Amino acid sequence: MAAKKGKKEVEEEVVHEAETTKVEVEKDPLVEAQSALEEEKNKFLRLFAEFENYKKRTAKERIELFKTASQEVMVALLPVLDDFERALTELDENDEKLAGIRLIYNKLDDTLKQQGLSKMEIVPKAIFDAELHEAITQLPATDEHPKGTIIDVVGAGYKLGDLIIRYPKVVVAQ
Repeated sequence: MAAKKGKKEVEEEVVHEAETTKVEVEKDPLVEAQSALEEEKNKFLRLFAEFENYKKRTAKERIELFKTASQEVMVALLPVLDDFERALTELDENDEKLAGIRLIYNKLDDTLKQQGLSKMEIVPKAIFDAELHEAITQLPATDEHPKGTIIDVVGAGYKLGDLIIRYPKVVVAQ
């Protein structure tokens, strides 16, 4: 009867054999090397993807920096440009002595345009947009100027590339 094993003994023997097989599989150096290689390969791919994302992000930031690097200088020169414009509107158009002032203004304006500065053109009676305009005052709406339209442009707005560096100052019908 020693040859007959009980149900419990057979189950224990099967579990023991499975554990032994599992331990033998884990101890197999080829399987260990393959799993370690696969793990390192995954780490490498993740690291490579992170590096590629970093390169793209820094390249994009660098392009944005170059586009707006001159922003501070442009903002500082805008009052000078405004003063030139006011002076030229007040001066006599036919005075030849003031041709030098016009020449300097045109050169300054052209130089700023070459650096990406552009004047925002706002026409009266256009629809007021709080994202594009700065309302400095509101006047009652009339038949000529319905509610929510621009009555007058008081100060010019400027863009540097696609970035608004000074919003146009407008009077809005309310």
